[in-house]
Amino acid sequence: MMLKHEIFQAIVARRMVGIVRAATPEAALQVAEACIAGGISALEVAFTTPDTVEVIRTLRARHGAEVLLGAGTVLDPETARLAILAGAQFIISPSVCVATIRLCQRYQVLSMPGVMTPTEIVTALEAGADIIKIFPAEVFGPAYIKALRAPLPQAPLMPTGGVSVENLPEWFANGALAVGIGGSLSGPAADGDYAAVTARARAFVARMDGIRRGWDAA
Repeated sequence: MMLKHEIFQAIVARRMVGIVRAATPEAALQVAEACIAGGISALEVAFTTPDTVEVIRTLRARHGAEVLLGAGTVLDPETARLAILAGAQFIISPSVCVATIRLCQRYQVLSMPGVMTPTEIVTALEAGADIIKIFPAEVFGPAYIKALRAPLPQAPLMPTGGVSVENLPEWFANGALAVGIGGSLSGPAADGDYAAVTARARAFVARMDGIRRGWDAA
């Protein structure tokens, strides 16, 4: 079992969390496997997917410690606990629920609530959140991350929404700790093209490797 600080470091090492959201559990598993095949090994399974708990449990059984698994669209502590018992290592929400954050701290699981304003960021940090999900990030774009970090440089921010291969460097240049990637990664799965999802995952990984090389050279 990984402790919370180890999960945090694993997210930082990967920098990208792929979002798995599908109409059926079978499709969700195929999306997840396509992402993993392309090199994205930190995945959030959204609770808008039917039988999300079973999807998480199945992926954990298949991949063990090789893949970081979290649950997304978690609105309350009851749902968070179900996900944790199934093997989720981090809990992502679209909003700030203090009770959910506290439950995550109790079980040494990373808490990643969704916010948009400075007030919400401070509220989440005071409650014990580990990473702050900026959502929906596409509303204001990468420059908003820089604007938030000016008064709140201590906040570990993960923009989600609107992240693409093309703009990936901009999010990190403006201060993102990591990014959540949704439709720009898994979009082809809507037409059953899981090979294209794998190709997109590889493109994201290659782009991220290039960003890291820039950091090393700086």
